[in-house]
Amino acid sequence: MYRLKITDSFSASHQLKGYKGKCESLHGHNFKVELVLEGEKLDKLGLLLDFKILKKILTDVLEKLDHKHLNQIPAFSKKNPSAENIAEFIFKELSRKLPKAVKLCEVCVWESDQAGACYYK
Repeated sequence: MYRLKITDSFSASHQLKGYKGKCESLHGHNFKVELVLEGEKLDKLGLLLDFKILKKILTDVLEKLDHKHLNQIPAFSKKNPSAENIAEFIFKELSRKLPKAVKLCEVCVWESDQAGACYYK
């Protein structure tokens, strides 16, 4: 089994409705996103998936979030855009776009260097 891991980032604002603290107010983060995927077979070049392709897929997903107010994105109309829910959103979006030869294992979203949340199946 082989695993690949990449990171990227995006900037966005959000607010956690019903939080009863500072995070209920509009604020922003420079979010860091990490993802891990796995597969069993390498191609003839010895690659599970070209990093260039993987980065492009992740960039396309993050474009939906970058420099946006996350509460206004339809995926977060009924739930807070918490790090946990953002990780789930990215996971589901990526899962639809990846080749069948690889499996997405985990997506982690970091709001800061000290605080992050992961989603996996």
